[in-house]
Amino acid sequence: MRIDAGMSDGRLCMLTVCDYIGGMSRNSTAEEFCRGVTTAVRNVYRAKGVDMASLAANPTYRMAASVAIFSRLRKEVWMVGDCQCIVNGVFYDNPKPYEQRVASLRAEYIRRALNEGSRVEDFQVNDAGRDACIGELIRACQEQNISFAVIDGFDIPFNHVKVLKADGEIVLASDGYPFLYPTLKESEEALERQLANDPLCVDTFIATKGLMKGRQSFDDRSYIRFTT
Repeated sequence: MRIDAGMSDGRLCMLTVCDYIGGMSRNSTAEEFCRGVTTAVRNVYRAKGVDMASLAANPTYRMAASVAIFSRLRKEVWMVGDCQCIVNGVFYDNPKPYEQRVASLRAEYIRRALNEGSRVEDFQVNDAGRDACIGELIRACQEQNISFAVIDGFDIPFNHVKVLKADGEIVLASDGYPFLYPTLKESEEALERQLANDPLCVDTFIATKGLMKGRQSFDDRSYIRFTT
């Protein structure tokens, strides 16, 4: 299902979140942000004429995004979904609870196939390991905004949002960096080593997807470092 024929659901959600952040009050709390951005995404569904009952019953039909926000006024980092950050040298993440289990199932499938004669290149064209656990991924999505938080136009359970007191040097990043470091250079170099030595992400970093043919990395990535 596509909410907008002109772009992916993920991109549409990201743009909606960006627009909301650009117009929200600097006095906003994390809870106010969660309520407001949920309404903003829901308004897009309504504008596109999407059946809300269908979205409620099928979380995989929803557009979704994760976000890490720094509130300068409150000196806080807000983490909604599977993003990561470093605050004064301390690493924090907010992973989906099921992801490591599904990633391990995929890795086990691929390692077994490689031992039996399959080639790495085969999985970079058709990731049969991901296909083998796609049912688990879909079932896990039924827990979206129940056992983990994400921005998808439905109420965000605030107990799954991380709010960190933050001052000094801060790094905010998406989960496209398997190893997050205090500088972009270090983080990019670690990613390059990962992709060179374990492109399928089944060994030194175990993930639900790997580097596919024609792509630069296994996932999209964002990184910003600043001092308050």
